[in-house]
Amino acid sequence: MAVDAAPSGRECAARPVAVRGGHQGAGDGVLSERCRSAQAGREDPLKHLADGCRTDTSPHKRLKRGTDMKPMGRRGFLTASTALGIGAGLSTHAIVSEVNENETSDKTSDISRRDQDLPFIGTEETFTTPTLLKLNSINQDHIDFLEEIGLSDLGQRRIGDMDKGGLNVQILSAHTPSVQNVPGQRGIDLAYRLNRQLVEGPIAKYPGRFKAFATLPLQSPEAAADELERSVREDGFLGALTNGHITKKYLDHPDFEPVLARAVALDVPIYLHPGYPADEVFKIYYSTTRSEYTEEFQDYIFSGSGYGWHQEVLTQCVRMITYGVFDRFPKLKIIIGHMGEGLPFYYERIVNDMGEPTKESLEKPIAQYFQDNFWVTTSAFPQTELLELLLKYISVDRVMFATDYPFADIKEQTDWFRGVDLPREDKEKIAFRNAEKLFRMKVPVK
Repeated sequence: MAVDAAPSGRECAARPVAVRGGHQGAGDGVLSERCRSAQAGREDPLKHLADGCRTDTSPHKRLKRGTDMKPMGRRGFLTASTALGIGAGLSTHAIVSEVNENETSDKTSDISRRDQDLPFIGTEETFTTPTLLKLNSINQDHIDFLEEIGLSDLGQRRIGDMDKGGLNVQILSAHTPSVQNVPGQRGIDLAYRLNRQLVEGPIAKYPGRFKAFATLPLQSPEAAADELERSVREDGFLGALTNGHITKKYLDHPDFEPVLARAVALDVPIYLHPGYPADEVFKIYYSTTRSEYTEEFQDYIFSGSGYGWHQEVLTQCVRMITYGVFDRFPKLKIIIGHMGEGLPFYYERIVNDMGEPTKESLEKPIAQYFQDNFWVTTSAFPQTELLELLLKYISVDRVMFATDYPFADIKEQTDWFRGVDLPREDKEKIAFRNAEKLFRMKVPVK
């Protein structure tokens, strides 16, 4: 089943079938100058289709492997080489490392079996609609790709993938940039219709399996605040999700205080999802003069999930702290995805270097805002070492599970987390309990 909403979808272009798929765009048909140039024939339109997603979903990476080769595997290879007395060219250190890896693998398997019953709430799960695909896509190849991965499916295919991976609930959000590029009454109407169609469609058809973040007409902040309140009070939405800059402004700008104030009054969070940079930023940071590279979509992937997206969200977070958003709205709740968008790596540098210049302008030490006002999801980053680093700086009570479906495989994400070596209590918090508490919801009983 596909929900066909009026335009607002998550991105201008995620990519044609031949290109790595994912998020992207210029929303609601209001294409960026780069996309308009492509359509006008001034540039190769396919240049603008890449947005970057995890490599494990890349069509051009799906290479068929020979069926006549039977790999020996780590343990078999190690046993055979040791029996030969030559280590097959491996040093003693390498052999010991292989043994340690096998022991770790065995332990992971044991933990995974123990936690097979773990429920999951997916907090960053994406959708679009047929209308949005046509409006926000550059060509048919792009539409075909997004349909191939199931972005517009809100029926049995999505439910089947959830069941296969053991994902109990998806919290849905519209494909970047939603309606953020649509001004005036048109944007207001589109946001309302999109939100209502979720309620009347998959949320009603599959009770308990879907929740949602509201789509907001952010170019009209007062109307956006009203739609946030309506969708929460009338439709049971859990908050809102934004997608990068709104006409070259972030949420720290005074224009958006009505939205922030309403979120606080409703006690619901705002999820900061990445968005693509403004044209001038794209040209300075990410563009290339070498056409052979643009043909491979390097510039767009570079500005998107390959790097730029994560820096963009982290920049917005630091702006919100340093420019006093949380002093004006101390109870504001912000969610960020992708294992912190680089925050764990940069945490100490940000806290140490920004601590001194903000000492007189902020009411609290800069580190405290990360503890008081932020939640982080694991979306599309099934990497244990990153989770461990995140938990070094952010309380386990503020971390939530997410998959980034359909741009990442649900089962891959849940299988990974089942095998993570954490106390069962902590794993339950991340998998579902923190989301239950933040969103005041319960995982449905099967």
